[in-house]
Amino acid sequence: MTNPMMTGFACLALGLGSLAAPGLASAAAPAGVGTTYYVDSQAGDDGQAGTRPEHAWKSLAKVNAARFAPGDRILFKAGTRQAGELRPQGSGREGQPIRIGTYGEGGRPRIDGGGIPATVTLHNVEYWEVEGLEITNTGTARAPRNGVKVTLEDFGTAHHLQLRNLYIHDVNGTNVKKDGGGAGISWNNWGNKVKSRFDGLLIENCRLVRTDRNGISGGGYADRSKWHPSLNVIIRGNLIEDFGGDGIVPIGTDGCLVESNVLRRGRQRAEDYACGIWPWGCDNTVIQHNEVSGMKGVKDGQGFDSDYNCRNSLFQYNYSHDNEGGFLLVCNFAPKGGDAGTFGNTGTVVRYNISQNDGTPNAGTLGHLISLQGPVKDVKIYNNVIYVPKTKSGLQMVNTWVTDDGPPENVRWANNLFYAEPETAVGWMNGGSWKVTFDNNLFFGNKFQLPQGTAWITADPLLVNPGSGQDGVASLGGYQLKAGSPCRGAGQVIPDHGGRDFWGNPLPAAAGGQPAIGVHEPLRP
Repeated sequence: MTNPMMTGFACLALGLGSLAAPGLASAAAPAGVGTTYYVDSQAGDDGQAGTRPEHAWKSLAKVNAARFAPGDRILFKAGTRQAGELRPQGSGREGQPIRIGTYGEGGRPRIDGGGIPATVTLHNVEYWEVEGLEITNTGTARAPRNGVKVTLEDFGTAHHLQLRNLYIHDVNGTNVKKDGGGAGISWNNWGNKVKSRFDGLLIENCRLVRTDRNGISGGGYADRSKWHPSLNVIIRGNLIEDFGGDGIVPIGTDGCLVESNVLRRGRQRAEDYACGIWPWGCDNTVIQHNEVSGMKGVKDGQGFDSDYNCRNSLFQYNYSHDNEGGFLLVCNFAPKGGDAGTFGNTGTVVRYNISQNDGTPNAGTLGHLISLQGPVKDVKIYNNVIYVPKTKSGLQMVNTWVTDDGPPENVRWANNLFYAEPETAVGWMNGGSWKVTFDNNLFFGNKFQLPQGTAWITADPLLVNPGSGQDGVASLGGYQLKAGSPCRGAGQVIPDHGGRDFWGNPLPAAAGGQPAIGVHEPLRP
């Protein structure tokens, strides 16, 4: 039986490996299913039929003028380059998607947008798969730009839209959120006549470098009075580097899965608030096996965030490190007098994550590793490891902010391991949070300010090599427990705990014994 936790890490390794050596050759289409069209910007001719490599089309304009049918394929010749927008028409059907891919030997076929709104646009279509391309979009004026943009307007439900193994880089324009942003990959759905949404949107194994304002971002019905969420949205195995603002932002989804992505050097050019991975107006989002590092600044600058109008967000088995804004933000503002559009933030769970070297010391009210802002409710934060090095002395561990909308309520801290290197001063600010409980947390450090009114454990947790994490989850073995660790069997039993530790080891059943404190459950004889 496959170990579900190890599957997540294996997916991450396979995803990043495919970026380094993309397969450009496309398999032959099944006999009698669709037509294959070839595009060669060097030797093609738009006057040809396009159905054989020696009779290839030449231009994007020819591709955009056609209406494709189920099972068709559009293949761009390897090593060629186009300028402008790719905006194909037509839809496939179940079992017969339309595919955009490549043929021949050489580098990826490249499309340069040159400053247009989007280099590749899929609008009001379904059953499409796009893979293997290189995409840029660089202009001079300040405007939102996208590498790939997928949109629906008055369409209804669109199925099976897949973006795989794309290399998207140098998408510039604006890093101001109120300008409308822009992203390496974005999606949006709306409709005044017909509510529209995605059911089966996959963004997988893509590499994004130098994209503004965001890496991968969504849009949709986040307003609860118009709630019509997209379904089966999966963002998996992507590498996103040097992005201007936010990293991955699902909006208006139910059951979105964000897993095995690596984000490095975010919020590099934005002056407004931005985080690594965070849902907005989403239900039942699962964010797991991701690595976020190098977020710049303290507005917000965290690796992870459970944000406005979200219910039951789950953050598990993630690695956050070297983010100036900290590890985690959970925030919301309350509905105003009968506002049907706002539900609130409730049910966030944060478990089995590792935070190393996050936060900025002495940054005032913004310098915290974990921030709880406003009326967030029913938050569970358990079995995480937080590591603070000497260079972060003066850091505040946690702050709960009571906004004009109210305080956080029903926040539970359990089985967490807070580790500060010797002589590292670490504060803890309770703020005005209501109904906070602490169970079986361990604090290690000579200058650790402990939260008030709680029971805690203060002992050396006997980690293998704390603070030794580097880029990549394979470097985190130092957070496992040595024999004789006081963390073993010292945790509180948490119902519905997910069943596995950070490395996929099984947790003891509720009736079979107490779990360990931290992210490692040593195998039992």
